[in-house]
Amino acid sequence: MLLSWTAKFEKLVAIAGAQEAVRLHRATREAIEQIIGFAASERIDCELRRDGWIWTATNAAQDGAWRTTVDALDRAGEHPFEVLSAKDTQARTGMAVARGGVFDKDMATLQPAKLVRGLRRAALARGVRIHENTPMTRLERARPPRVRTPGGTITAKKIVLGLNAWAAALPEFRRSVLVVASDQLITARAPGRLRELGLDNGTGVADSRLLVYGYRTTPDGRLNFSKGGGDFVFAGRIGGKFDGHATRADEVVGQFRRTLPALADLPIESSWRGQVTRTKSGLPFFGVYPDCPDIVYGHGYCGNGVGPSWMGGRILASLALERRDEWSSMPMARGIPHSRFPPEPFRYVGAYMVRGAIVRKEAAEDEGRRPRRLDAGLARFAPSSLVPVGKHQP
Repeated sequence: MLLSWTAKFEKLVAIAGAQEAVRLHRATREAIEQIIGFAASERIDCELRRDGWIWTATNAAQDGAWRTTVDALDRAGEHPFEVLSAKDTQARTGMAVARGGVFDKDMATLQPAKLVRGLRRAALARGVRIHENTPMTRLERARPPRVRTPGGTITAKKIVLGLNAWAAALPEFRRSVLVVASDQLITARAPGRLRELGLDNGTGVADSRLLVYGYRTTPDGRLNFSKGGGDFVFAGRIGGKFDGHATRADEVVGQFRRTLPALADLPIESSWRGQVTRTKSGLPFFGVYPDCPDIVYGHGYCGNGVGPSWMGGRILASLALERRDEWSSMPMARGIPHSRFPPEPFRYVGAYMVRGAIVRKEAAEDEGRRPRRLDAGLARFAPSSLVPVGKHQP
């Protein structure tokens, strides 16, 4: 997905106020333009298709999940969403269970590994040196700062840490990011079947549950389906836990078949998983080490695909160059958030307790039943994703 922070506009208002939220919202939409323009100018074939994004409801509990966000955007004079009826949503998503949605025409989908390879090629052409297979074994917080590696020590004027999930391995960030698995599957090629359902474009689709799922098709006629909220790690120790096939493959396949029964017989060619992060606010954070201002960091991207990475790059550049501008002054560039997750082992145990409650709650909602009060209460502790402020959260 190549998305903006439009669906998180209420969060932006809550942390920055209405006027600044509009600036942030427009900046993330400009990021989409910049990424698309960069891919075109560098001739990066990353299967980029700008066919929009649909935010849907798939049960009665999700109905109108976007309404307060749309209202907040309207009050600010921003009108990115087209509200869809249930019939229109079903036609555009191929999802018989869709009960309505909103459509943002400016969003896109792409193949992220191909984008990264294109970025690498562009960086090398500009004289950037890239050292792969060179892990950081120790970060020395000194002036100048140093990075220890198996092959030697690197001393630099500035160090930029862009670790995202791996930031949890450093004690300063351990309670600020929650590392969680996102499980994926991809079907066999079936371009004709997808065309019959109107799914032969690059539109991204997501529903409104806490353990959000989403899907999009590929240019060669496959469907890529993902579901968040898988396994967690203890004390930031990722290791190889998220490598290989999805451990929740059966659960994700089941959700795929319930969501798109017309494609339920399509063979699943592969499944995999990857580590993503959640922050308490659902937004990334940036800053400089308080005891070593020559180390700059930016972590916690979650829920918007590669879209916010361009803006994150601008923020990190301004911090590293010690500029005082519109990027370094953004609200998410104020350092490590004060709102953090509990320490271990409470976070690890609690994460699985909350996840179990969410699974039971959303299963009940899918079946039209009222969730148990305990499950609904525990689900409120989940870190935010697409859920509007005040609807499912304290």
